Amino acid sequence: MSQSPAGASIIAPAADLPAWAAQSINLADPRIGALALAASDEFFAPLSRMLAPGPAVFVPGQYDANGKWMDGWETRRKRSEGHDWALIRLARRGIVRGFDVDTSHFTGNYAPAVSIEATDCASDDPAALATANWTRLLPATTLAGNSHHLLEIASGEAWSHLRLNIYPDGGIARLRVYGQPIGVFDAASPGKIYDLAALENGGRAVAWNDAHYGSVANLILPGRGIDMGDGWETRRRREPGNDWCILQLGAPGTIERIEVDTAHFKGNYPDRFSLQAAYVDGGTDHSIVTQSMFWPFLIGEKKLSMDAVHTFSDEHAMLGEVSHVRFNIVPDGGVSRLRLWGKVAW
Repeated sequence: MSQSPAGASIIAPAADLPAWAAQSINLADPRIGALALAASDEFFAPLSRMLAPGPAVFVPGQYDANGKWMDGWETRRKRSEGHDWALIRLARRGIVRGFDVDTSHFTGNYAPAVSIEATDCASDDPAALATANWTRLLPATTLAGNSHHLLEIASGEAWSHLRLNIYPDGGIARLRVYGQPIGVFDAASPGKIYDLAALENGGRAVAWNDAHYGSVANLILPGRGIDMGDGWETRRRREPGNDWCILQLGAPGTIERIEVDTAHFKGNYPDRFSLQAAYVDGGTDHSIVTQSMFWPFLIGEKKLSMDAVHTFSDEHAMLGEVSHVRFNIVPDGGVSRLRLWGKVAW
């Protein structure tokens, strides 16, 4: 994935998400396996930038050998008939609920229109994808410059790859593909242990009271954090109480092992943590926040230390099947990863 130049600053806020997007994960996130496969043209900016997980940035005065440096995918001005296209492998096969086609910072060079097709194919080979059966998910849709376009669709099938068409050329800063992965859990192996909270398994961040220095979704990314910016960190608390976040599991299940990783957090890790959990049937994300205060404790307060993996396999309560957890950190600070290992409730 291409990185932004030094000194880049974010000047556009993330889009406010409707429920269908907020209650999904981004299936085009390269951190969990999405991949930019091929494009008809990448003259001004490579396709891989369009999938970058962070918001698009703009760097005044930054140029490269081909022209103005842009944070997204940008093709050259087309001087022939036809249109540009790109192939993307989703991180997981999944049901797609909609898209955010983001043209942030593209003003006189954005793509005027876009359509999106999907297929379910076992191969990433562009030649194999060229002969696959494609289904139009999003018809040709007009775009505006420097804007988020949140586009809900109705599709109940599972897809593995997308073909993004832009008419006729131009740039797109970011593409988010909101949906839910399927086929992650194997019903033929009911005793198999999974990280039920993992982003790649469909877990998602529901709510939090503070995320000043790092996103809550970082807690459920693959691997260990690469630095303090790759975790969830709150501001310094100057009042009574503690910080918290709520996560929805990729599938309801019984939790057997808990891991709290404070990698890279040394002078700012939480003093203690606890976990509450419940099986939530219905309700909205907003209503869950209120309910969570009264959930039973999966594990009571436990001490944490700096820059370490803390594992708890026999100190938690047997609550049975749960679908959500409330992660409390006392009083504040930063955590790199949270792993909730357990069995799916089939």
